[in-house]
Amino acid sequence: MTMTVAPEHAELELTIGGMTCAACAMRVEKKLNRLDGVTATVNYATEKATVRFPSGVEPRELVAQVEAAGYSAHLPEPAATAESEQDGALRSSRRRLVGAILLSTPVILLAMAPALQFPYWQWLSLALAAPVVSWAAWPFHRATWLNLRHGAASMDTLISIGTLAAFGWSLYALVFGTAGTPGMKHPFTLTLQATGGSGSIYLEVAAGVTAFILAGRHFEARAKRRSGAALRALLELGAKDVAVLRDGAEWRIPVRALAVGDRFVVRPGEKIATDGVVEEGSSAVDASMLTGESVPVEVSTQDAVVGGTVNAGGRLVVRATRIGADTQLARMTRLVVDAQAGKARVQRLADRVAAVFVPIVIGLSVGTLTFWLGVGEPATVAFTAAVAVLIIACPCALGLATPTALLVGTGRGAQLGVLIRGPEVLESTRRVDTVVLDKTGTVTTGRMSLVDVHTAGGVDPVDALRLAGAVENASEHPIARAVADAARDKVGELPDVETFSSQAGLGVRGVVDGHTVVVGRPALVARHGVPPELAAAQADAEERGHTAVLAAWDGRVRAVLVVADTVRSTSADAVARLRRLGLTPVLLTGDNATVARSVAHEVGIEQVIAEALPEDKLAAVTRLQADGKVVAMVGDGVNDAAALARADLGLAMGTGTDAAIEAADLTLVRGDLGAAADAIRLSRRTLATIKGNLFWAFAYNAAAVPLAAAGLLNPMIAGAAMAFSSAFVVSNSLRLRRFR
Repeated sequence: MTMTVAPEHAELELTIGGMTCAACAMRVEKKLNRLDGVTATVNYATEKATVRFPSGVEPRELVAQVEAAGYSAHLPEPAATAESEQDGALRSSRRRLVGAILLSTPVILLAMAPALQFPYWQWLSLALAAPVVSWAAWPFHRATWLNLRHGAASMDTLISIGTLAAFGWSLYALVFGTAGTPGMKHPFTLTLQATGGSGSIYLEVAAGVTAFILAGRHFEARAKRRSGAALRALLELGAKDVAVLRDGAEWRIPVRALAVGDRFVVRPGEKIATDGVVEEGSSAVDASMLTGESVPVEVSTQDAVVGGTVNAGGRLVVRATRIGADTQLARMTRLVVDAQAGKARVQRLADRVAAVFVPIVIGLSVGTLTFWLGVGEPATVAFTAAVAVLIIACPCALGLATPTALLVGTGRGAQLGVLIRGPEVLESTRRVDTVVLDKTGTVTTGRMSLVDVHTAGGVDPVDALRLAGAVENASEHPIARAVADAARDKVGELPDVETFSSQAGLGVRGVVDGHTVVVGRPALVARHGVPPELAAAQADAEERGHTAVLAAWDGRVRAVLVVADTVRSTSADAVARLRRLGLTPVLLTGDNATVARSVAHEVGIEQVIAEALPEDKLAAVTRLQADGKVVAMVGDGVNDAAALARADLGLAMGTGTDAAIEAADLTLVRGDLGAAADAIRLSRRTLATIKGNLFWAFAYNAAAVPLAAAGLLNPMIAGAAMAFSSAFVVSNSLRLRRFR
């Protein structure tokens, strides 16, 4: 009898809904961890909970536990379904924002411009403000209720209570006070005097604050929506269908129907469908997106190939050895997932201040009400003072502090070729002390180029390039393209080739202008005999990590063509600028150590980590972090995606792959390493502006709270103070436009 033993523990990823700050994530985490044997980690930024639980616990119990905390939880579902739900949430957020802006704008104009205040204007304001405070602000009210149930407070609490208090008192003043009388005006008076408040309304505060905060939340949600695109970009790299060989015939089937042991055909230019072993044919395979290696890998019978790489040469027949979740591409996808989940939780500065500020303000409001009632003042005076405390503390300028600075900073960044993912990115830039640079496509161009031509005595280099370039022009190999392109640039139109033939992985042969020309690797060409001066040039090129291509005609080797991935002209200056920002550069590459050291020496980098696979790159970043370094990573390939996600700050070259760009925090559109220094400087400046905005937003409110508590805060003074603080925040943010 065979007995199956259930695993002791299982792991599951839940999608959590309803979280509005890092405190929410902590509450969900604590709630899940109360279950026996359950270990949970909740990431606010990705809205995911990674839960390890005993086999006896049903996943539905985990969902129920989260729902008991007041949040929603969903079991893993198809990516398309999750994407559809995210799109639906974004559409809902956009509808609330647009509705709030359209309805609150006339309310604010009517309250602030006495010339517009026609008879019964206040009742129109009430009709317009009501849906803003109820429908548009519903997410804040819901979050406040959830927080209060757990004895907690966040910025949502202050926004909800402040807007409801402003609206509620305005409704009281309109119905039971004198504010509803025809012809009532809201003049600007900047005097301090006690008031019963029954003739004052605060509808512009209630509607305006809601619109401002909704704008900030919507842009945040859009940034979060893009965070999952890294995984989609990785999955998109794989082939969608494959030509499988069955009974001697080719059948085109979806890749998901492929089984281990199946033999399939890969034609030139096609992606290899899955990991496997070559059974027939030979070719050059472009694996740079996975390995970072700039030179295509020559493969032939019995060589292993990786799914997602591109066949750049001849026809291959491959036997599948790994499929689905076992492939290298799938493992890289998991690396990105793990790296994103392992990031520090987003601790928003406003939420951290609010954790102290909100309870204090609520306590002051209650204390103010109690004090005035205790000294015998009418309930209207006491309630007006208490509401004034909430209103002046309600963070109108705070709603603008981050979005305006971010809007101006990111706009200026876009002009300079720098795209900033979101506000949580900025804090990392201040603390970064180490910058890890990928080589291929980041420090170098990522394209093979001809860098030198050495010829035997009496041979003109231009003639050698013309003959070799003509033969290479008939080949599709990336090294051949580099030689042909250089020849075309030097001599113009290339001569025709007769009797062309190619030997996969070795080189090409053809007749040009009556000369039999052979161009390729030493294994093919060297039998013609290599003159000593050319042998020395070949050895020197290989010592520097470059590729030496030999050219022979009329039975003798007459030239050595040196091909390499060249260093960008701006890289050395960019490394120097990064050093001036206090950063230590490290070169990290999948290329061989010789090439890596050569490039590092050329641009001024001492520390080199070479021959690193994607998991090695991730491990290198993790190791630096374990040593106490705060790491920025600059890369451009799929092989960099996990390391970019793990780094404290990820910067992707805009000329790189979608997977790298989506996993990064900052994108350098220009594809120029110099933009990395600009990005870090701009991010630091934007962060400083946000912090300044937050300080003054709180400072204005805090300074006015004592006046409100004393019952001396005229509604128009409150409006003027709020307008002034908002204007200050906006003008301070606009200074970022002058960033150079």
